[in-house]
Formats: sequence, C-alpha cells, structure tokens
Amino acid sequence: MVNTKESKEKKPPTWQIWWTAARPHTLTASLCPCLVSYAACRPPWKLHIVWTVFCMTVQLGTNLHNDYADAVLGADTEERVGQARATAKGWLTPQQTLRASCTVLLGTFVAGVWLAFATEQSHNPMVWGLILTSVLNAFAYTGGPVPLGYIGLSHWSIAYSGLGDVFCMAYFGFVATLMMPFLLRMDLPWLYALQVGCLATNILVVNNLRDRFTDVKANKRTTAVRFGKFFSLYEYVLLLAITYGLVLLDAFQHRSMWRLLPCLTMPLAKKEIEAIWTKEGSLLNQHVGGAAKLQLAFCVLLAIGLHYT
Repeated sequence: MVNTKESKEKKPPTWQIWWTAARPHTLTASLCPCLVSYAACRPPWKLHIVWTVFCMTVQLGTNLHNDYADAVLGADTEERVGQARATAKGWLTPQQTLRASCTVLLGTFVAGVWLAFATEQSHNPMVWGLILTSVLNAFAYTGGPVPLGYIGLSHWSIAYSGLGDVFCMAYFGFVATLMMPFLLRMDLPWLYALQVGCLATNILVVNNLRDRFTDVKANKRTTAVRFGKFFSLYEYVLLLAITYGLVLLDAFQHRSMWRLLPCLTMPLAKKEIEAIWTKEGSLLNQHVGGAAKLQLAFCVLLAIGLHYT
C-alpha cells in the first residue's frame, strides 16, 4: 500500500515526479541492444528509430507499472533503501501511474504494428507474438495475473531459476537485439544478444541485492530473496565472465582487433564487482546505475567494433 507517512513530504515539481517514476537511468538497457543491432545489420534509419522507440517504451512502461504495482502490493515502504518511488511517496496516485503506464505501452503496441507492416512481416505470427508478449510482460512483471516479480516456489518449477532474470535476458537481450535483423530477414550471431542480455540482467541483479531485505517482507521472491546474497554475487560475476569470454571468442573468430574494444571496459567491471561484494543497502544505489553505465560503455565499444569490421 502507499506509504502515507512519506506522502506528507513536500512534493517535488511535476516534471521531477514523472522523471522519478520513469527511472531514466535504467533506459540504457533498452538503448544498448538497439545500438548493437544497428551496427551489426545497419537497417534503414526510419525502421531503426521506430524499433528503438518500441524498446525504450517497453522499458518505460514497465518502470511506470512497477512503480504502481510495488506501491499497491507493499514492496515499497518507508524502509526502502533504493531511489524514491513516486507512487509510494504519494506524489502520484496509483491510478495516475497506471494510466501513464497503459498510455506508454499503447505507444509500444502502435510502434510494433507499424514495424510489422513496414517490413512486410504482418503475416508472421512470431512477430505478433513478440510484440504482444513484450507489452503483456510489462504488466505481468509485478502486477499482472501472474506477477513474475512475485512468483514464489509453489507456482511452477521454472520459478527456481528466477523469472525476473530470465525475462530480462530474453527480452532486453535476445528480443531487443535480434528482432530488427529478424524483421529484415538478416542473420545476427546470437552471441551479441547474449552479451547484451548478460549486462542488462546484471542491472537487475544489483537492484535485487539492494532490495532483498524489504522484498522478502512483501513476498517478492527475486533470486536474491530465494537463494541469498552470494548466489546473486556469483551470478553477477558469471554473467560478466560470459560477456567478456564471448568478446575473446568473437575476436579470435574474426581475427580482428576491433572486436576487442569492449575489453577496455574491464577495469570498470572490476570496480563494480568489488563494490557489490563490499556494500549493502543504499550504498548499492550508485551501482545499479554503475551496471547500466558498464552496459552502455561496453555496447558502444561493441557497436564500434562491429561497424569497422
């Protein structure tokens, strides 16, 4: 439920409230796959811009719906150590946040429909499936009929793997990176999508590490809640190891030094690993953003390497 104590705080300006609810610092997770996809297959600008809008509005709509759902389901309370949430603070009513989320995701659907017809893929059921599930998962993640962020061990066996992480990998990794070449009937190696997905998932891993103590009280069964701190720490390191291991594999296969450019981000990755192993609670706030900055830097360098080879 909405925290009435915090709702008494002085409200920031309206633009700042919506900025808080949108969580723009996380939008790199939807921008990065578009950068990599464009560098690899170089689609027409108009198509790529619309696809970028599709990806970023999916995440924006998810963020807004998460702001709404976590407030009404009780995950966001006065004990929260993460960044402020507009609905829980009482700055926005649940109805306002929900309407905003629905409006943004309607834009996502319209962009998806335009892409399906513009690429002459309107007859392809897989395209429609990806468009519809992208929109529906934005609702389902925390507040739908099967709220993925809150699934406990008793629902399905797949829940043991941590559905939030799985869906982040699938949609902000594989779908967001591979959808444009798929629409254009072009091939793009899966390893780039896996790299993007690993780095996007690590943003969620740090977020879940930070919030695990308040999440458990709200029965929000993230991987950090189910399996504990060290599971998430090792997951973070493993995802980075996969990411950089694939850089070396790709560079070896193509005999190209350009493909090694993402390795320049390894000092930043090392710094982030050291931080999450030694910090707790609100001290991890900057490292949620740190994981996003690492993904952005890596993907920019990856895109440059793909462009010049």
